[in-house]
Amino acid sequence: MATPQWKSFLNETADISRFTGRFFVDGFRPRFEIREWFRQCFFIGYKSLGLVAITAFIMGLVITIQSRPTLVEFGAEAWLPKMVSVSLIREIAPVITALICAGKIGSGIGAELGSMRVTEQIDAMEVSGTNPYKYLVVTRVFATTLMIPILAILADAVSLYGSYLGANIRGVITWQLFWSQVWDVIHYSDLIPAVVKTFFFGFAIGIVGCYKGYFTMGGTEGVGRSANSAVVIASLMVFILDLVAVQITDVLNLN
Repeated sequence: MATPQWKSFLNETADISRFTGRFFVDGFRPRFEIREWFRQCFFIGYKSLGLVAITAFIMGLVITIQSRPTLVEFGAEAWLPKMVSVSLIREIAPVITALICAGKIGSGIGAELGSMRVTEQIDAMEVSGTNPYKYLVVTRVFATTLMIPILAILADAVSLYGSYLGANIRGVITWQLFWSQVWDVIHYSDLIPAVVKTFFFGFAIGIVGCYKGYFTMGGTEGVGRSANSAVVIASLMVFILDLVAVQITDVLNLN
């Protein structure tokens, strides 16, 4: 008899919670796999740099071009740099970066650990006395938690440069005036929450990708399912965490 869908959801939620709890137990206990962590930071951060930068540049350019006609209609064209920069810094750049990483990094981790599981490499590590959770999971989760905020900050800068070029397609604004208007409206209350929530995005992407890969079943077909579900669940987690972060920031600003 098939398990009801809501029971499967609750069971998987409980399994992910236990998996996350194990991270906080094993993750801060020596011995630390520093070399593997650096290697994962290179693959997760540096290898994603080009994709994030290109996406951020196009995003800033397109949003500026699309926003200009509406502002011109209301005679508020001068507000274009301010409006676009606030939108990019607060919400668009961090969330889009996290979604890109959920697709690229989350699926990559799920497929990599999944293939290691079905080929019994993880079992071999356990037999040899190596803690596969610390070596495979902890290093990847710490790497995603650190590198995704760095990628998001890079995306902020590149998207603002794209916005500057977009503002000069139909109009003329100097480099100094553009950045003067940007920094006139951007405050620490915009930057800090936007950066802080990306740490949670990175942690969620790492945990979900590792969980799906670590418990892969069903051979090579199961590897594909793990990679696919890692992307879906990680993307959903990004939206949920973003909603929670926005509500918390709104409450703090009101107080």
